[in-house]
Parts: sequence; structure tokens; C-alpha cells
Amino acid sequence: MGGMESKVKAALWALQGGTSVVIANGTHPKVSGHVITDIVEGKKVGTFFSEVKPAGPTVEQQGEMARSGGRTLATLEPEQRAEIIHHLADLLTDQRDEILSANKKDLEEAEGRLAAPLLKRLSLSTSKLNSLAIGLRQIAASSQDSVGRVLRRTRIAKNLELEQVTVPIGVLLVIFESRPDCLPQVGALAIASGNGLLLKGGKEAAHSNRILHLLTQEALSIHGVKEAVQLVNTREEVEDLCRLDKMIDLIIPRGSSQLVRDIQKAAKGIPVMGHSEGICHMYVDAEASVDKASRLVRDSKCEYPAACNALETLLIHRDLLRTPLFDQIIDMLRVEQVKIHAGPKFASYLTFSPSEVKSLRTEYGDLELCIEVVDSVQEAIGHIHKYGSSHTDVIVTENEKTAEFFLQHVDSACVFWNASTRFSDGYRFGLGAEVGISTSRIHARGPVGLEGLLTTKWLLRGEDHVVSDFSEHGTLKYLHESLPVPQRNTN
Repeated sequence: MGGMESKVKAALWALQGGTSVVIANGTHPKVSGHVITDIVEGKKVGTFFSEVKPAGPTVEQQGEMARSGGRTLATLEPEQRAEIIHHLADLLTDQRDEILSANKKDLEEAEGRLAAPLLKRLSLSTSKLNSLAIGLRQIAASSQDSVGRVLRRTRIAKNLELEQVTVPIGVLLVIFESRPDCLPQVGALAIASGNGLLLKGGKEAAHSNRILHLLTQEALSIHGVKEAVQLVNTREEVEDLCRLDKMIDLIIPRGSSQLVRDIQKAAKGIPVMGHSEGICHMYVDAEASVDKASRLVRDSKCEYPAACNALETLLIHRDLLRTPLFDQIIDMLRVEQVKIHAGPKFASYLTFSPSEVKSLRTEYGDLELCIEVVDSVQEAIGHIHKYGSSHTDVIVTENEKTAEFFLQHVDSACVFWNASTRFSDGYRFGLGAEVGISTSRIHARGPVGLEGLLTTKWLLRGEDHVVSDFSEHGTLKYLHESLPVPQRNTN
């Protein structure tokens, strides 16, 4: 009751009695349900009156610390950044028992609340930690000349030389679900590339994330850059983080397609690296090998169906229907208990349809597969461009000319010939690790590793050069001569 003045007076009166107060109404644009429920859940709704200083830094302060720490990190010698990553790899194995104990708490709290695939992603093990440590050491080895590498040198004029060199992007915000092993991976890539890092993990992995972040900061502290990697522990809404365009240079979501879409929608002026869908296709050509086709389909669909690089749509050349090759694929899918959804053309060839597809643009993320019939490689490419997500697409054929036509004409981040869709992965590409897979057409595309976290700047070294010296009546002329670039250190 009463106006705002009376509400503020009531809040101040309560504050004098030692009680914090929130003034809010139910018409706030951020309110998704009942305003009281949203306030209790920690959403930033209304005005908060309190004499209690929040524990720990605000997310804005963490952003500033990541920026400052990242700039110092970028000035370290490559060997020093590599040393930090090696130390983190050692800590993952040395502190294994503490990490697994924290992870056990997360698993116990998540039991009955998370689906089996998410529980699997949440779980850590000795073998996972050992694999993580190996991956981190690979990152350290490959990072020696990542920052400050000269890409181009040009002599503009006498004693005026231009260089284009690699530099960190700045501050990265990585938002990830369920997978605590993502934290040291992304942390190592940020360290190797000299970027500051803000991490926002899911609450289901809170205990695991906390200890992994502490170990990351312990490794960073050996060269005085502990603050370069920050874990956001407050009840900060992802939507609020995505508005920090003055502090964050790139957002990288790691999680479900829904998470990626939500972040792409919420980001205000900050680029988002990632893909919202992984609708991967495989086209089995009329000249495909029987054994190769069945093996490739099985690996692409059944090896890890929840992965973003798993097969979702199988395109079969019309001439293969009712052949041993087709029968072998169908028998294999039946044995693997894959539910088949028939596309319109495939359904028309059947006396009965197993289950007509509801949409030809579906990411199942499970043991389900759409099968459709096409008349040619050109029709297969057209189908992929219409219903795919530009992630990973494959042709299976023994005809090199047809394969090359497919490779050149399919407009996706990853296009393969006689290889499983599951190879679309940073580790398998030899990148050491990846921060994600991007279907963007600007900057990084495909599996994004260390190189994708770098941008460039131009360095111009002169001796009192001014533009007027190059005018029609000036004393200097542009040379624009290409100069040799220092060779990369491949040791």
C-alpha cells in the first residue's frame, strides 16, 4: 500500500531492525513466474536494501580481475605459460582423491534429478583425470609460439615496417553444463592463449568446479597471475552475464542446443562462438562399399548418440534400396536398437513405415535416426543445405570424382569422405583440446582450439614518418614490399 516513498521508508525501518529487504512488483520484465519465487531463487528483481556486504567479489569485479590478470598472462614468456599448464596437469593427478571426493558429492546430490546421459557427463574418474592431464600437456607443448607469432611483414617505405601478430581476444566467458572436466580444459586453452577467463558452471557440478578452479588458480599463482581465471559462484543469471559487453569479448557456451540458443538470444553486443544444432548427415552413394557403409553408420550414430557430432540423418541413394548394402545397414541398426524415422520419399518405397519423420530437421541426441532416399549426389547436397545445420556432413563412396564434388560443394564447417562424423573433434583433429565447435562463418569455424582464441593486431615501426611525405609532391614513395616471416617453432 502507498507510494514508493512509503515503501522506501518501510524498507529503511526494517533495515534498522537488522532485516534486509527487497522492493519489487510483479510487472518487472525479468519476472518469469511469481515475483516472490524469483526473488527467493536469487534473480535480480527489484531493489535490494541491505547493510550486509556480499561475500566475495561481484561479477563485475571478477570481470575486471580477469581482464587485468589476462593482460599480465599475455606478457609472460611462452615457457612460463606452458609451465603453468604443466603444473595444472600435475595437480589433476596429485589431487585426484580430493577431486573425486568433491565429484562424488555432486553425483549424490544429482541422483534422481538428472537424466542418465547428464549424470555420465557429470561423473569424473581416475581415467578421465589422467586423460585430462595428457590433453593439458599437449596444449602446453603446442602453445609455445601461439601469442605474438608474426603472420605478415611488409616494408611500407624506407625504415617503415608493418607486422601483423597474434594476440589474445581478451576476456572469455565460458558457460558450461554438467561437465566439470570442461573447466581445466578451457582454463588451459585460455592460459596458453593469454586470455582472461570467466567461468560459469552448472550448479549440479558446484563441488567439482570449486576444487578444479582452486587448482587452476594454484597453478596460475606460480607466475603471479592467479586472478586471470575466475569462477562465477554467485547466483548470477546467465542473462545478466551476457549483458557485460564492456568486460567480456567472447562468449562460449558448452552445453545443450537450448543453452546455446538462449545465450545467443541474451547476448547484447558480445559475439557468441558455438553451434545451436548438430544435425549431421551421411550420404551413402550408389558406389559405396558395403562394409565401409555399415561400419561408418554404426560409429557415427551408435558410438555416442548424445554427442553434437553424432549422425542424425542418413541419406541413401535410390539404387541401393533392397540391396545387400542397404539390408546390412538396416540389420545393424536393428541390432543396435536404433529407432528409425522414415523420410517422405523413403516411406513411399515401403509397404509399411517404421515411423514417418515429423521433421527432416531434427537433432535426436539419442538412438534415433532419420533415413531418407535421394536420387543423386546433387539431391543429397540440396537436402543437406536445406535441412542441415552446417556442422558435419559425410559422403560414403568409392568414386573419387563424386567424393570431391561433395567435399567442394557442401557448405558445412566439416565435410568428410569415408570417415565417421565423430572425427569432428578438437582432440581428434590434433588441436590438443577444444573450447567447442563453431558453425559461424566469421573467425573460427569447426572444432575450435588454441588458434581460435587468438586475434591479431598491427605493429608499425617508423622514424618520424608522416602521411604528407607520401603525397604527390612528397619526398617518399610507398614500397609495399613483402618481407620474410620468422619460421614457427615446431619443436
